[in-house]
Amino acid sequence: GKPFTTSYHTKFPEYIRARFPFIPIRLSYKFMRNFHNSGGRTMVTTESMVGFLKDKGFNNLSAWARGVDTSQFHPEKRFKPKDVYEGIERPIFVNVGRVAVEKNIEAFLKIDLPGSKVVVGDGPQLNYLKEKYPDAYFLGAKFGNDLSRHFADADVFVFPSKTDTFGLVIIEAMATGTPVLCSNEASHNELMPEGTCLPADDAEAWRTALLGVHQGWKQRTSS
Repeated sequence: GKPFTTSYHTKFPEYIRARFPFIPIRLSYKFMRNFHNSGGRTMVTTESMVGFLKDKGFNNLSAWARGVDTSQFHPEKRFKPKDVYEGIERPIFVNVGRVAVEKNIEAFLKIDLPGSKVVVGDGPQLNYLKEKYPDAYFLGAKFGNDLSRHFADADVFVFPSKTDTFGLVIIEAMATGTPVLCSNEASHNELMPEGTCLPADDAEAWRTALLGVHQGWKQRTSS
């Protein structure tokens, strides 16, 4: 009997489908829609998510901006006092975040790339991915300045998630000056330049784009 608002951070129906494929996504959306529509306002991450949820029958939606602390996430963090990836072959392609099936990290780890693939974070899929991809580097969760250094010292940040509605790690990486490629199946297009959002599971498209982004980054940083 009290007024309340809600916030929609994750595509939970897609999240549930990734873990329990036998549950129809329409039932998950019905539950989410009934819950959120019972509030006075639902705060969502971007204008594109407002449109997406309107098409799903959600009401009273408002875009709610995100941001990062640019004193912590800043290009000057790169290689200071030294490279946090010292001893790991470059180029460094890194994913940062929760290590779970809905983040689609395995699509990144399957790509044939030069240099090294690095995963920073913890979660329920960590041991599985460690065992299946022994050539990748799994560095665990990082915090504070250590976290921002792992963004800044990387060559390319890779975010293939299908379920995020914003991806705060995207703008954390961008704030450190590290180039970003992400999937186009979540609400990332408003954050990213044209051509940097790719089909989540198209390994060849990702490989071509990752190599191109790294080459461009290498040319800029060496000039």
